[in-house]
Amino acid sequence: MICFMFPGQPLSRPVPAAGDPDAAELAAMVARVAGLDIAGFRWLSGEGSENVKLQVSGVADSLHRLRRLRRYEGPPGLVAQHSMGIYAALVACGALREEEAIEVTWRVGMAMTPLQREGEYALGCVTGLTEDPLLALARNHRIYLANHNTSRHFLLCGKKGDIAAAVEEAGAIGAFSSRMFDCDAPLHTPLMAPVAGELNEIFAGYRYRDPWSRLMNHLDQRFLTREEIAPFMLRELMAPVYWERTYRALRREGVTTFYEVGSGESLRKYNRWIEVQGGE
Repeated sequence: MICFMFPGQPLSRPVPAAGDPDAAELAAMVARVAGLDIAGFRWLSGEGSENVKLQVSGVADSLHRLRRLRRYEGPPGLVAQHSMGIYAALVACGALREEEAIEVTWRVGMAMTPLQREGEYALGCVTGLTEDPLLALARNHRIYLANHNTSRHFLLCGKKGDIAAAVEEAGAIGAFSSRMFDCDAPLHTPLMAPVAGELNEIFAGYRYRDPWSRLMNHLDQRFLTREEIAPFMLRELMAPVYWERTYRALRREGVTTFYEVGSGESLRKYNRWIEVQGGE
């Protein structure tokens, strides 16, 4: 069975496919719906952060790759998503149209703007420690585990000073690697609460269709129904991503082939690490 898996926001600007008619059509759609010129990576109308540019262009890139995959592979047996990959994943399973996915990505990014105080939040990428010591470290430093990518690869999220102290301590207690990165908003943590009301209004404003391919969520590894989509999209922005659990659940469902439908290969790397680690 084939699974299309959709990664979250890219770390860098996706490279547009020059001369490709699908890419041109999607670029025009992004310009019309979100006011973003993908080729020039600039806002045509209004203002938005660099982070929102990455979110919108990342979804457009996933949609472009999805079009190409569908031609060669047809519809997937299962769809999975990591973080903000949910928006393109909803197109893959038929619950949203492309234009709606671009629009909701842009609206969500703009709604998070009040949280994007310069330099306030950061991520800590920690490799090598297991979950229990990291949970203790997170409690001690008043931060959160935002991504459980594998049993030894995690993202911490919180205030920048607290993340800096936690990353330093993680290295001292045996992490293979512990690095800090700036971020605009504290995704996948309760710190998203101040904008939860506006986000809920955005998600509730769309008419979702019944998924024609089963869509597994990354929180409890259940398949989302039409009625569950809007509540999940709010919940997933305020709760951790559990990718290892999701990957193992997909394998139990019979998935043998995974396509990463987006920029980079982070999910493929996680999957390989999970397989090497073995066990449950």
